[in-house]
Parts: sequence; C-alpha cells; structure tokens
Amino acid sequence: MGFHSVGSPLLWGAFLVGVLFMLALDLGVFHRDTHRVSSREALIWSVVWVTLSLCFCGFVWWYFDSQHALEWLSAYVIEKSLSVDNIFVFIVIFRYMKIPREHLHRVLFAGILGALVLRAVFILVGLGLIEMFTWSLYLFGGFLIYTGLKLLVSGDDEPDDTAGDSWVKRKAEQWLRVTREYEGPKFFVNKDGKWFVTTLFVCLLMVETADVIFALDSIPAIFGISRDPFIVFTSNVCAILGLRAMFFLLENVIDRFRFLPYGLGLVLAFIGVKMVLAEGIGGMGLYALGVAHQTWLDPYEVPIGLSLGLVAVVLVASVLASLLIPAPAATSGNDE
Repeated sequence: MGFHSVGSPLLWGAFLVGVLFMLALDLGVFHRDTHRVSSREALIWSVVWVTLSLCFCGFVWWYFDSQHALEWLSAYVIEKSLSVDNIFVFIVIFRYMKIPREHLHRVLFAGILGALVLRAVFILVGLGLIEMFTWSLYLFGGFLIYTGLKLLVSGDDEPDDTAGDSWVKRKAEQWLRVTREYEGPKFFVNKDGKWFVTTLFVCLLMVETADVIFALDSIPAIFGISRDPFIVFTSNVCAILGLRAMFFLLENVIDRFRFLPYGLGLVLAFIGVKMVLAEGIGGMGLYALGVAHQTWLDPYEVPIGLSLGLVAVVLVASVLASLLIPAPAATSGNDE
C-alpha cells in the first residue's frame, strides 16, 4: 500500500509496547480478581485513560507540530463521543444475557482486545481503498452524511431491546456447543471430554459484532479528519482503551443523554460534508468514474481548528441540553 505515516517504526513500536503494558497492568495487577467495578473506580480509571491520551496528544504536538496534534485530538474526541452509542448497546446485551456485574469487566476487556485488532484491519483496508480509489472518499463522505441525517431523524427512538433475537446469538447456538447453565467468568468449559462455549463467550461475540457495526461509522469519520495511519490508529486506540471504564461510569446515567444522538448526527453529517468538500465537487475522483467532466466546486479544506471547535460545541451543547431540559413525563394509560 502506498500511503505514508508520520510515525517511524520506532514510534509505532513504542506506542504498541505502551498499550500492551497498560493492558497487562490493568488486567494483571489492578483487576486480577473478579469484582464489581464501582463508580468511584470507574471514574479514577476514566481520568487515568483520558490523562494518558491527552499526554500522548501533547507528545504529538511536541514531536510533530500543532496541525497533527489538532488532527489527533479531533479524531480522539469524535471516536470517544461515538463510543457512547456502543455503551448503550452493550448495556442492552448484558441485561438480556443476564451477565453478573462482577463479570462484565472480563467481557469488556476481551472485547477491547478484539476491537483493537479489528480496528487496525479496518483502518488499513480503508486507507488502502482511499489510496487505490480516490472516488471512495465520496462514498465515505456520502455514507457519513446519510448516517448523520438518519440519527437526526430518529435520534430519540429507543433501540429495540431484543438482544435475544440477535443473529449472532442464534448462529452461535446453531453452530457451536453452548452450555445451558451459566458457567461464571469462563469463555470455554470442558464437560465429559467435550469443549463447550459459555454464555459469556456468546455475549462476547455479540459485543464484538456490535463494535464492528459501530466502526463502520467511526472509521470513515476519522478519515474525514486525517488519513495518516499513525494519527488515525493511535487516536482510535486511545479512545477504545477508555471504553471499559466509561461503560461502568455511564451505565446508570446514560439514559439521561437523550439529545446526544442528535449531536452525534450533526457531527457525522458535518464530517461527511467536510470530506466531500476537501475533494471538491466534480474532482478527480468523479472524473475517474465518468460522473463529472468539470469542476463544479473547487476543493476546500475546512481548517482543523474550526472543525474541532464545531465538534466540541455541538457535543457539549447536546449533553447540556440533555441535563437541563427535563424529559417529557410519561403518559399513563390510566389517565381519564
């Protein structure tokens, strides 16, 4: 693949070693024993992950320049915000599968490891498509605009609480030997010389599938900010690493953020428009497809500082609106 990265092999190696060290420290030292993660513990770990991420952003500023640092921070903020949707779906899955709260950390930890690998693959494939087919940027941009408008139209709709009808769950039970009883914090058990997958493993498959679906929104959105593999991958990883702590922090209050989907819809639509404007209307990508034979709108790159400011304002406004504007009272079926 022909794309280039600002990160040297040494920087890539140091970042990956640092990530593996933090994951080993998290699981092997601080969460070695199975326990219920309290809100206080989740808050502490959320602060730790965010602080480490901002320190890395400062390193990018110092080692490269302010432009790359602003791109990194924008990508991080967008990915972090879109993670809230992941959390809501995870809550639905865990409630349906009746996973004890003290075992959620194990599922989320394994899910994050899988997500890191899958995101790396998605990023490489996406950048490869962009490098080979310039017109794919219009597809990414159009998809983000469509997704954003869809969220704006249906942002207040409650997700269907039908995790039990998940295609992944049905296929797992059809193709794999799944235990009938809950086997505790185990993904596999051996019974009478035969290996079975547990309910916890099926739940993990559902979580990973949900993350793949959400990556279809978040990865193109990051491409709208930067196409440098180092910036895209490291910002994505830093946002994902804090997802587990954010889950335990928000699981009991996430329902209050009822205007956040609208804010995310605006952000996705804006990034989609930004991506299309950067290529121009009738640019080389559309020439290659034979769709356009002249330039209708010259390429325009929205300043990264303006992009970050708009994204931050929209997200903060949607959260504040959720907290300050009370939800309409539920109507009772017994009202005369």
